[in-house]
Amino acid sequence: MPLFGSNVTGMKVAAAQFTSSLDKAENRERAVKVVSEAAANGADLVVLPEATMATFGEDSVNLADLAEPLYGPFVKSLTRVAGETGITVVAGIFEPATGDDRVYNTIVAVGPAGHIGAYRKFHLYDALGWRESARIKPGDPTTDEMVVIPLGGLFFGVMNCYDLRFPEMARALIDLGATALIVPAHFVNGRGKTETWSVLLRARAIENDAYVVGAGKPGPECVGHSMVVDPEGVILASLDGEEEGMVTAEVSADTVLKARKAIPVLENRRFAVRPKKG
Repeated sequence: MPLFGSNVTGMKVAAAQFTSSLDKAENRERAVKVVSEAAANGADLVVLPEATMATFGEDSVNLADLAEPLYGPFVKSLTRVAGETGITVVAGIFEPATGDDRVYNTIVAVGPAGHIGAYRKFHLYDALGWRESARIKPGDPTTDEMVVIPLGGLFFGVMNCYDLRFPEMARALIDLGATALIVPAHFVNGRGKTETWSVLLRARAIENDAYVVGAGKPGPECVGHSMVVDPEGVILASLDGEEEGMVTAEVSADTVLKARKAIPVLENRRFAVRPKKG
């Protein structure tokens, strides 16, 4: 994959921040409305949160009852509105896992021409009293697809929430040609978590000379603060922790190119990244 596309004139990205529930029809209607609003605001790409199709709910909720295939009603609705508006959409769903009582926590990407890719979350949040792996089957980095979306002269690598704490994941996407990183999230609130979210988004931008787009859910359950960060770690646009809404920012391949020429960390590094088996 080439580092930069031929179009270096720039584009507009949007990060949407809103809650989802266990009502899939309600969530589907909300997602379509948000995508339409992003397109009306001139966005070429809109990132929706992790678990947009349905939220996690309590531990007793059987996510397999909510899961849909990649071409199920939720993704079909996103594909339809993407075709109608000409925008690219990234959002979180639960996908059935064959031969397992659990589901995949999947990020799907669709565009005006249809399906682009699907990433099954590698790193599951088994921390601070949570055990995501009890209901979610992890993707396998040795076999499952990592998604990089070419758009507007940039290449957007797809991550998912807890992945943000693993810099090697971001670097692996950069090695695949990513010049920007997309992070849909359900970043649960707690002591210091707002600062953690902001610091990690900015760190992934700085260490990779790349844009980062973080789209999460507001409080009280999650930290909110969806934002777009430039390759120098500067926050271009952000929301607060409690509000629902959307932020947009102009991004360009030229900006990434200048950052990588000024501080060539990717050229100067001495270590490679490889997937861990098992």
